[in-house]
Amino acid sequence: MDFSGTLVEWRGPAPYHFVPLPPDEADLVDEVKAEVVYWGVVPVRARIGATSFTTSMFPREGTWFLPVKDAVRRAEGLELGDAVEVSLAVGRD
Repeated sequence: MDFSGTLVEWRGPAPYHFVPLPPDEADLVDEVKAEVVYWGVVPVRARIGATSFTTSMFPREGTWFLPVKDAVRRAEGLELGDAVEVSLAVGRD
């Protein structure tokens, strides 16, 4: 699935950057999560720009949050608040 989102920061012990999924895409993940979820997270393969990566999304604030690794942000020149285009595949493979 492809979608647009805004890079946000979630502050915990250390700041992390995420792209929250829009409602329609979050609903699609909810439909298949039972098949792939482990420890409450959903494994995904994602691409932002020319950078592909694997990670695990988790539910937060009524949607799913896609973590965006520092290496991805650096490679794509992303800053907090930037709009990003994401290509996402749910599952490990």
